[in-house]
Amino acid sequence: MKMEIQNDFSIGKVSRHIINIAGPMIVAQLINVLYNVIDRIYIGRIPHVATLAIGGLGLCLPLISIIIAFANLFGMGGAPLCSIARGEGNNKKAEEIMGNSFIMLILSGILIIIVGLIFKRDLLWLFGASSQTIDYADDYMTIYILGTLFVMIGLGMNSFINSQGFAKTGMMTVLIGAIANIILDPVFIFAFSMGVKGAALATVISQGLSAVWTLYFLFGDKTILKLKWTCFRLKINYVMKIISLGMAGFMMAITNSIVSIVCNSMLQLYGGDIYIAVMTVINSIREMASLPGQGIANACQPVLGFNYGAKKYDRVLEGIKFTKITTVSLMVVIWLCITVFPQQLIGIFSNNKDILRLGNDALHIYFFGFFMMAFQMTGQSIAMGLGKSKQAVFFSIFRKVIIVAPLTIILPRYVGIHGVFMAEAISNFIGGSACYITMWLTIGKSLKRQINQQKTNPA
Repeated sequence: MKMEIQNDFSIGKVSRHIINIAGPMIVAQLINVLYNVIDRIYIGRIPHVATLAIGGLGLCLPLISIIIAFANLFGMGGAPLCSIARGEGNNKKAEEIMGNSFIMLILSGILIIIVGLIFKRDLLWLFGASSQTIDYADDYMTIYILGTLFVMIGLGMNSFINSQGFAKTGMMTVLIGAIANIILDPVFIFAFSMGVKGAALATVISQGLSAVWTLYFLFGDKTILKLKWTCFRLKINYVMKIISLGMAGFMMAITNSIVSIVCNSMLQLYGGDIYIAVMTVINSIREMASLPGQGIANACQPVLGFNYGAKKYDRVLEGIKFTKITTVSLMVVIWLCITVFPQQLIGIFSNNKDILRLGNDALHIYFFGFFMMAFQMTGQSIAMGLGKSKQAVFFSIFRKVIIVAPLTIILPRYVGIHGVFMAEAISNFIGGSACYITMWLTIGKSLKRQINQQKTNPA
């Protein structure tokens, strides 16, 4: 009962609830990104083969994105529904939704392992591998795929920890794994001379530790909603709702994968392996740079969802305004830092002179107008938090598939290799503006109407 009262988002300041969740969540997401970023930092310093090895790792990103997509599908799909059910006071329904999500994560993980091991090498060739990078990519991906279930549990089920307001516990989920990865990476890569295989093995072991912690908490007595064997029986109505809402997170990851494939193919065609290595470094910087804004945007979901379920529409509107202002402000500051310190950021991942030289111009082009992404982060997270799946899915597809992918193919024909990086910058302005304006004209205005109705006809 004490935990229920403490995590009741319908009382107290909305902004304080969001910040309380956002702090640990941003740290957790930063640590989660470090799983792969740390691998790239160490791999970028393997003697004699660093550039080819980091390029090979870059080729794995589309496949890793696909695995993350399925974790998002059932994790991000079920967690907002749990928040809404809790706001309605129906914890039994919330636990059934969580149990159904867990089973779907496990089943999809097993399927990914089977299909991934069979087709991974063919897919890596398709994604832009060369004869010099294919073996590095194959070595890393083979081990990573074998640890898919750990990713599904650790990443997918952590959404249910955060959705209940246990942001610090959610942070611990990834902190445990990240610390292990930081320790194990140099041991396996350099001390045991395993190279890329060592990086993958360290990552998988670390994700396994995160998964164990997640299950320990959700099966234990310290959580509000528990994983129960009686809730593991799939119910078609829950499955459909989870998939419908989770499709936004799924499409975000899938479209990232599609864009990575197109980018790698164009980079290989117009620039070769060195530019794939450059893009791998830029993607690493982007992952870290997106974290504060995305953390605030994600943190608003359980708060807004709870209040929406409790019919506290004025508090939902208050949360939307706070999320927008905070997210945009953070992203402007980060964009300015990237613009001023490009060489220092690139140098974190590689000391190769060619990568530093080519990456400087590429980074400035790629991140031009990066702060506009804040509007898409905000609009999409709000739509997902309130269960508006169709809108969230549309804008996942709109920016990446309709804008970025075609521009990535077309622009290099006219402006050369820089056209690949320019496509992302253009999409920031178009996608960010379109997503937030649409969200406000639909969800925002609907909330205002519901507030006016409550004032006119008070219960």
